[in-house]
Amino acid sequence: MQNVWALASLWVGLALIATLLAIWFKISTALSEIVVGTVAQLIIGAIVGPMGLAAKSEWITFLAGTGAIVLTFLAGAELDPVIFRTKWKEAMVVGLVGFFGPFLGCTAVARLILHWSIMSSWLAGVALSTTSVAVVYAVMLELGLNKTDFGKAILAACFVNDLGTVIALGLIFSPFTIRTVIFVVVSAVVFFILPFLTPRFFKLYGGRVSELEAKYLLFLLFGMGGLAVWSGSEAVLPAYIIGMVLAGTVGKDHILVRRLRTLTFGLLTPFYFIRAGSFVSVPALIAAPIVFLVLFGAKMVSKVAGLYPTVKAFKYQREEGLYYTLMMSTGLTFGTISALFGLSHGIIDQSQYSYIVATVIGSAVIPTMFANAWFMPRHLLPKAERESEPKEVTAVGTG
Repeated sequence: MQNVWALASLWVGLALIATLLAIWFKISTALSEIVVGTVAQLIIGAIVGPMGLAAKSEWITFLAGTGAIVLTFLAGAELDPVIFRTKWKEAMVVGLVGFFGPFLGCTAVARLILHWSIMSSWLAGVALSTTSVAVVYAVMLELGLNKTDFGKAILAACFVNDLGTVIALGLIFSPFTIRTVIFVVVSAVVFFILPFLTPRFFKLYGGRVSELEAKYLLFLLFGMGGLAVWSGSEAVLPAYIIGMVLAGTVGKDHILVRRLRTLTFGLLTPFYFIRAGSFVSVPALIAAPIVFLVLFGAKMVSKVAGLYPTVKAFKYQREEGLYYTLMMSTGLTFGTISALFGLSHGIIDQSQYSYIVATVIGSAVIPTMFANAWFMPRHLLPKAERESEPKEVTAVGTG
């Protein structure tokens, strides 16, 4: 499709349809965008050929990549520094168990049972090791649990879990050269300086109509992303750390966060998630559904088997422990980011990508539905939310 405006209209129209579906069915918008992208490519591809959505166009690739970077930054910025300091031991232990269990378990299953190559198996392990900060945060926000120490502890553990995924993706699949050393050194310096420089810079020049704060953050994200790509890594990797170190500044500025969310969720992330969905091969899933079931089972078993006894060790009741465990078993954003990274770099093929993304989608929906239907710790809900609480709550929001 040569008419860029017509193509843009098509993509935004698909995003609008995905948003309406998310509202009607009360599911995550990111999830509906992935599904819409898959279905749209299947239908449009059958009519006009495999290039129907032009998902590999440079401008669509740029917008999608920017969406992934800014979304990753926002996920890091959602970390509550206070609760992380008070519950750092719990967050570290639960988060690391939540990462290493599926990382090693799914890698072993992909290699020994599915007979994937060594690097493809590691990629599957990385993609399925994630939890979904965005899905969990949306549920916590809807129920009011984000105001409780219980909800904040879950979010802190999710952060540690996903940080493990980000680091593993960089360490396993990035080449170690002099460029890698330069990237690591520059990153360390930037991450150290940002918490001191940013609040002073915003106080001196911020608060203007020109949106200096957004330009400053985009400059940082693009600059560090460019350095990461130059070193052979992925542009999204430093974004999470930048969000984390600026959580005390950006995360507390609710007006700035709201403006960034408007930019990200209104324009950028629809291109990312629809594009990710468009690469899913439905024929491959239909031809071998057992592969999906094996990967999904591997993720759920390895998550729950490690997490539940670990969470219980921190004196949570049975209902609280199961809810905590199931929330930590979700996955979406970083799973699709890791899978798309593998597809783009030739580590996995399109069939393997389709199995991994389908597994990620399943893990975004099924644990959340079970947790909120049967194991919700209602005694922890704020009084207003408890009185107006619906019988079943599914993942809402954007990620």
